[in-house]
Amino acid sequence: MGWVVSLQTRLTGWKSQIAGWFIDREFFMRANGQVRFLKISAQLQRRVAGVTAFIVGAWLIVTLGMAVNQVSVSIERMALNEKEAKVESAEERVANYRGSIDEVTKDLERRQKMLESLSDQYLDEIPAAAAAATGSEDSAEADKTVKTISALVPEAAGLARIEARQIRFAELMTKVAQARTQKAEAAIRQFGLNPDILARQATSAQGGPFESFFGSSKKDVRDPRFTKLAMSLGRMDAMERALAAIPTSMPAAVMMMSSGFGYRSDPFTGAGAMHNGLDFKGPIGTPILAAADGRITHAGSQGGYGNTIEITHANGLVTRYAHLSGFNVKLGQKVARGAQIARMGSTGRSTGSHLHFEVRLNGQAINPRKFLEANPDVLEVQSVAGIRADTSAKE
Repeated sequence: MGWVVSLQTRLTGWKSQIAGWFIDREFFMRANGQVRFLKISAQLQRRVAGVTAFIVGAWLIVTLGMAVNQVSVSIERMALNEKEAKVESAEERVANYRGSIDEVTKDLERRQKMLESLSDQYLDEIPAAAAAATGSEDSAEADKTVKTISALVPEAAGLARIEARQIRFAELMTKVAQARTQKAEAAIRQFGLNPDILARQATSAQGGPFESFFGSSKKDVRDPRFTKLAMSLGRMDAMERALAAIPTSMPAAVMMMSSGFGYRSDPFTGAGAMHNGLDFKGPIGTPILAAADGRITHAGSQGGYGNTIEITHANGLVTRYAHLSGFNVKLGQKVARGAQIARMGSTGRSTGSHLHFEVRLNGQAINPRKFLEANPDVLEVQSVAGIRADTSAKE
């Protein structure tokens, strides 16, 4: 009983404390020589506080209800998406074959053409993936489905076997794409860059009418293995394009670096200054080369830089070449890695013939040295990615 008395005592104290908040209040106001007073009773204060609390409480309840409803809708959508993405069971496939063998045949033919075009590009990497996939649960399930369809719809047995092979091929290609993506991501990180940021910028300017990757029928869409393949190939393509566009080629055929990136004494004043690039010393007229594929986005005079060229690359990186004596390209022109774009000079704020070379990401200067002195293994991965990206672009 002691705890009951203690609780009652606490409640009484809280009630008294709250009651103390609402007391009769008088406000005196003086204006034009007259004094007036305004009285606000404790009862009126309690009513106003009660109405305010009610409104706030109702708003919170409505807001909470809307949030709960939104979460419920999201959960239902997720459940629906998961249901739609489930691999068709043997019974569902039998129903499809029974419904229209002609339609299934067209779907398989369309899908086969797409898979054959992929095999032409990636066939050299299929054997390793095939060895790793031998005896997988998915293969056993595919064989079981073929047997079920062959028993119930004998005329569709051949089509069922073709479809099973297509599914296996899609799974193998997915593994190949994922492996290549991981290599490209690892190489990009070796340069100190974020793969996701570069990939987004590499694919930020795309468009065109929608055309389903493997056709437009519901049957194609329902098998998530082909959707997964399309997503894996898209990710792989973005990563390899981003890697291939990193400026790793020497911007001039000279090896003497006259000034590095970072703090230095200003060559004119001697005061401490930030140097946002690398300086390469050489004779006037020395060829200046593009450090990576890209498009000329500036070609002209630029303050202390003198005659300057800027190249924007597919991954959002920008390279800057300054103090030039002449240009070999024009604004908007596409250039390839290693192509001559200008000639070395001493224009602008310069003490002698040299190239000032910068690399910028989102307007921020970063040290070009880590790109020009990359590990040979990383450069090999980049070279292969560049060849594949060029092949993919031409196709």
